[in-house]
Amino acid sequence: MTANDVAAAAPPAYRDLNVLRWLAAYTASVTGDVMYFLALTWSATRAAGPSQAGFVIMAAALPRALLLLGGGVVADRFGPRRVAITSDATRCLVILAAAAAVLHASPSLWLLIAVAVVFGVVDAVFMPAVGALPPRLTASEQLARVQGMRGLSIRLSNFIGPLLAGAVLASSGVAGTFTVAGVLFAASLLLLLTIRMRPLTPSSNEQAVPGTARQDLIDGLRYIRQHRTLAPLVTMIGLSEMCFSGPVGAGLVLLADERGWGAAGMGWIASAFSIGGATAGLLLTVSVRIPRAGLIMSGALFVTAAGTVALGHMSSLPSAVLLGALIGLTSGITMAVTSALVQTEADPHYLGRVTAVTTLGTLGLAPVLFPAVGITVDRWGAAAFFTGSGGICLLAAALGITFPVLRRAELRTPNERTVVRELARPERREGGRERRPGSRRRPKGL
Repeated sequence: MTANDVAAAAPPAYRDLNVLRWLAAYTASVTGDVMYFLALTWSATRAAGPSQAGFVIMAAALPRALLLLGGGVVADRFGPRRVAITSDATRCLVILAAAAAVLHASPSLWLLIAVAVVFGVVDAVFMPAVGALPPRLTASEQLARVQGMRGLSIRLSNFIGPLLAGAVLASSGVAGTFTVAGVLFAASLLLLLTIRMRPLTPSSNEQAVPGTARQDLIDGLRYIRQHRTLAPLVTMIGLSEMCFSGPVGAGLVLLADERGWGAAGMGWIASAFSIGGATAGLLLTVSVRIPRAGLIMSGALFVTAAGTVALGHMSSLPSAVLLGALIGLTSGITMAVTSALVQTEADPHYLGRVTAVTTLGTLGLAPVLFPAVGITVDRWGAAAFFTGSGGICLLAAALGITFPVLRRAELRTPNERTVVRELARPERREGGRERRPGSRRRPKGL
């Protein structure tokens, strides 16, 4: 049986135990992250006040943003599975040590900053490694399903994490919350140890002799820039996710306050957004195939842009909740399809660096945009901020329509991509003789 036969016989991702173990590990890790971050913010606020808590959050975000590209190099050089396992082990040890320190003494600001810095550095390595894993776990035609399942995992973690953190904080304090987060990281680590890696495709351009870390980074950036699909696709992802990785969440708080909806109204909109995103993940998980993937992601972006602008001008809370669900649905579809396209188009040996660049454009730059949210809403109102966010999303959608390679993008298997390339060649050979486009085959018997 050939490798192609094995790929063709691969079970659906939602029935593949290898994928499910990875998904469980990812869910445990993200839930632990949510609990850790909430406990860190809570303890920093109690120890030094809200103003100093901002420095702790910055201490976590800044190393992640600065080191993400280097983290992609590490993931490609040492292998994503090994790097993800090492990252989870490091987080587990650090958070359990922090829990022990907090248990014996009140958490100091410097201890919290040190924990935040370590986690920021580890996240910069962990995120590219996790992004590079799916193509090595299942067949290419299952990647859209994997991304849909990943979207479901993120929504589930963001729902369970705050509830669990609140309950443990109330009963056992910061030390107990850090301990539970450490247990979740340990569970993620054990699950990652059980996953099996698929061999890379023979057509991959594997680097026989890797250069220095700096050369690998330059090679990765050059690879993205010269790739006819990845270059515009990475730009599109950066624009589409720029405002949805935190700034829109902060904008929702300010919008609810401005409209008089209160915390309950903000919670309803945020919950509707999560439900919409979970629905998108579920639809993509059970779908057999996504035809015209390029048009679907661009169309979803157009709807997301219109919904975001409309949300900023909405005065009715029920209508705002419906718009939140619509935005969650369409943005979830876009995120899953674009991620699957990145993983099917990128050479696996560059995927860690490609994932690092896309993550930098989404999560890494979000802290820089947070001050702009407050300034914009304070000077021009929430409607202006949501209009600007919708405009950026509209620019991403226009990019997807303008570039033919994105507009016609399809989630093809490696064999299908090879056939397409062969059919697109200006000269084809038939029966051992060269046949040029436009030439007519002479009928037999004449």
